This record gives sequence, C-alpha cells and structure tokens, in this order.
Amino acid sequence: HNTTQDKTTMKTPESVLKKQATQKKLADAAAAAAKEAAAKAAEDVKKSLASAEAHEAAYQAAQKASIDNRRKAKIEGGFYVPAEPKLVLVVRVRGTIGVSPKAKKVMQLFRLRQLHNASFVKLNEATIRMLRLIEPYVTYGYPTRSTIQKLVWKRGFGKLAKQRIPIADNTVVQEGLGKYGIECTADLINEIYTVGPHFKQANNFLWPFKLSNPTGGFSRKTKMLHFMEGGEAGARGEEINKLIAKMI
Repeated sequence: HNTTQDKTTMKTPESVLKKQATQKKLADAAAAAAKEAAAKAAEDVKKSLASAEAHEAAYQAAQKASIDNRRKAKIEGGFYVPAEPKLVLVVRVRGTIGVSPKAKKVMQLFRLRQLHNASFVKLNEATIRMLRLIEPYVTYGYPTRSTIQKLVWKRGFGKLAKQRIPIADNTVVQEGLGKYGIECTADLINEIYTVGPHFKQANNFLWPFKLSNPTGGFSRKTKMLHFMEGGEAGARGEEINKLIAKMI
C-alpha cells in the first residue's frame, strides 16, 4: 500500500483552516489599522503645522501693531498704553520651612508644592491678592511666548487619567484637550500665551513644571530679599524670562 499517496490526498483539518482564516483576518485588520493610523498621523502633522503657522502669523501681527501704535503715539506726541498683562509665570524659590498656613494654602492652589515648581496664573484681582500673600516664597513675572514654548517643549508634562505623561508628541495634547479644540502643542502654547477661552482647562492639563536650580544658583545672602532689593523673591516683570532660561 502506497502511504505517500495517502498523505498527499489528506485534507487539511477544518480547525487548521479556521485558524488560518482567522489569522489572515487579524493580519488584514492590523494592516488596515496601521495604514489608517499612518494616514491620521500624516494628517495631524499637516494640521499642527498649519496651526503653528496661523498662531505665528497672529503673534507677529500683534507685535507689529504694538510697535506701530507706539511709533504713531510718538509722532503725535501722545502716549501708547499697552494692554495690561493677563498672565504671570510663578516660580517657588523657597522651601517649606516657616511658611504661614495661609501662604501654604495659596501655593497649593497655584500647585507650587515643591521648591523650583513653576506654574502659570491668570491675573485678576483675586490672584493678584494671592500673589502678594506668597511674595516672600515665590518670584513671578510676564513670560514671553518663547519662554512658554521652551517650557512646554523641554519640561512639559500633561495630565491624562491623573497620570503625569510627557508631552512628547501632539497625541498627548489631543487626548487631553481635543474636545476644547486644542489639538497640538502649538494650540496649547497659544491658549496659554493669549489666555484664551479654555485657558483654565489647558493650564489644568499642564502638570506644574519641575525646574532645576538656576545655573550659578541663588545667592544665600540675597535669596530672602525682594527682587527690588537685589533679592530673588517677588515680582520681576520681564526679567522672569532670564531666570527661566537658567532653570530649564
């Protein structure tokens, strides 16, 4: 009896055929999903580049308008009063020893629980009062758009499902803030810088920044003094940008 012939005419078992069909289905589905994901990623990149360009154009137009108004006022012998800043960046420059309970509460509200933590605060009457209260323990000022960009790119972490997730790409922003129309890091930076309609959600999504000791450190002698007295604490206006550059 010829066994080789029997072997060739043997049918592939039904279970094996089913398994092969299932595997092919899974492979096809995975390939389709990968293709779709690649297309979406390409589309997202296109969208975020367009977003970044639009924000950049708006920023440049605002800068130009400000310069033009200043020049016009000079020619006409008047004064140009720029818009009041709406945003400050607050950095904690002192530890936890000797902090009054009231100041401690305010720093918790501003999410400045540790030394060298930094967060954005929208300026209004209430927050200005709070800042005065914690002035000995923090320094703050008006961040430029460039400073906000560097913070988000280099030290930015988002809050997703209560987890601290690095903002390595736009998907993190999309997942956390997409429902507010904030789809990419350019949108996030713009929302913070312009104190947009969804500033609160954007700021809450951002984890407080953990900064390093500034290069060269703070002087022990002057650290406790107010910035105006040659120290580190309190309001320092535009000078905050130089400090942040040393702490990123």
